[in-house]
Amino acid sequence: MTISTIQGEAAFRPASRIADIGVSKILQIGARAAQMKKQGLPVIILGAGEPDFDTPDNVKQAAKAAIDRGETKYTALDGTAELKQAIGDKFRRENGVDYAQDEITVATGAKQILFNAFMATIDRGDEVIIPTPYWTSYSDIVEICGGVPVLIPCGAEAGFRMQAGQLEKAITPRTRWVLLNSPSNPSGAAYSAADYQPLLDVLLRHPHVWLMADDMYEHIVYDDFQFVTPVAVEPRLKDRALTINGVSKAYAMTGWRIGYAGGPRALIRAMAVIQSQATSCPCSISQAASVEALNGPQDFLAERRASFRSRRDLVVSKLNAIPGIDCRTPEGAFYTFASCAGLIGLATSSGKRIDTDSDFTDYLLEEAHVAVVPGSAFGLSPYFRISYATSAAELEEALRRIEIACRQLS
Repeated sequence: MTISTIQGEAAFRPASRIADIGVSKILQIGARAAQMKKQGLPVIILGAGEPDFDTPDNVKQAAKAAIDRGETKYTALDGTAELKQAIGDKFRRENGVDYAQDEITVATGAKQILFNAFMATIDRGDEVIIPTPYWTSYSDIVEICGGVPVLIPCGAEAGFRMQAGQLEKAITPRTRWVLLNSPSNPSGAAYSAADYQPLLDVLLRHPHVWLMADDMYEHIVYDDFQFVTPVAVEPRLKDRALTINGVSKAYAMTGWRIGYAGGPRALIRAMAVIQSQATSCPCSISQAASVEALNGPQDFLAERRASFRSRRDLVVSKLNAIPGIDCRTPEGAFYTFASCAGLIGLATSSGKRIDTDSDFTDYLLEEAHVAVVPGSAFGLSPYFRISYATSAAELEEALRRIEIACRQLS
């Protein structure tokens, strides 16, 4: 439901920039599932995009110490010097990329980083190339900022990765940005250095196009996959690239709301203008905690990654055992993005046809009491996303229910 269609609000006229934009489908499904749980139904929610682990104790202690020191006032507009130092050290240590403090920005989550960057750079009609499936907020933020999302379908046959030919064909004189997310929400697909290079070669031929890299799931990769950020692969693009990251996923700090990015000074200054008129500085306590997250012990990351990998393997194997479902093994993040194409056209026991992936996910919620998100919410159908950031026992039960529900279709 979009703002302009809310019942009883006919006299209200929303701004045209948001009139056709609704609340995230993920949040809608989560709210519906939560309401069902309140009614006593045994709903399992596999839609959450956040780790089920707790924030590390050393990070929590750093936040408490900051409060005790009285660090409860406004900070510098786009990040404290201490946090920018920690971010710069992280970029050099882990990514092999050097950003000075005035090339770093900190905001209230990576979503605000995206918003600041697009608002600071997009004029009406400018285009942003986004491979699909994509995180639902990407296209909506572009549209709110007056831009045009150019969605490039990238199916499982291509590993959910955009190919150089697709990128070349999509670029026009109005193209402002290309947005790449690796590992991806929702597919878990990731780009290796070899995967990136052909795309970056295309960008080198089009100097008016800038690159935005969302690296939020950097530390959640599996097997022998080696994470790399695009600017490290092709340093010649550094002066027109924004490298985005944050503490939400790796450090289980979703509620602390800290995202950050490195980019050219002129872009960082322009983004600061937007932030100065929106939220001003991020939370002082969250910034102090993030310094400790980035500078402190990192050994727990491997343990949590191993737990996620075990759950990934469980979900992928169980899904692929269900007739009509096909699930690619993701390289990273904590999602599977499985095809339900083999179930489209079938009918439920009550005779209702499954015509879309939304029909399928609605059926799972009503029949199996399992909440997952349709691929249409991420710009690619017929798929559905499962978040396996929950216990193995809950995943086992959810997949058992899904299998039973699927086998009841005819």
